[in-house]
Amino acid sequence: MKQPGTIYEAIGGFDTIDTLVTAFYTHVGNHPKLIPIFPDDLTETARKQRLFLTQFFGGPKWYTEDRGQPMMRRRHLPFEITPERRDAWLACMDAALNETKIEEPYHTAIFEKLTMTAHHMMNTPYK
Repeated sequence: MKQPGTIYEAIGGFDTIDTLVTAFYTHVGNHPKLIPIFPDDLTETARKQRLFLTQFFGGPKWYTEDRGQPMMRRRHLPFEITPERRDAWLACMDAALNETKIEEPYHTAIFEKLTMTAHHMMNTPYK
C-alpha cells in the first residue's frame, strides 16, 4: 500500500479541505471576537482559504497561481489580530477539524501547523 506523500493527500484532498473550510467559516461567521475583522459575506474569504490550505498542506499550488506568493503576515496586517482573536480563530479551526473528522495523526499535525501560523499572524497586543 502506497503511503500518502502529503497531508493533503492523506486527508482526502480538496474535498476534505472544502468541508473543513466550510465548517470553519460557519464558526467564524458566528464568533463575536472574529466578526469585526471578517467581511459580512465570507464567500471570497473562504475561496482563498481553500486555495491556501490546499497549497499549505502539500496539494496543488493554486493559491500562488491565483494570488501570488502567500505572504500571509503582510496580507493580514490591515486587520487587528490580537492574542484573543488568534485564540478564537484557533478554536474555530479546532471545531472544524473535529466536525470534518480528520483522523490522527493528521488532525494534530494540521492544528500544530496552523497554530504556528496563527502565532505568526498576531500584530496587535491585547487591548
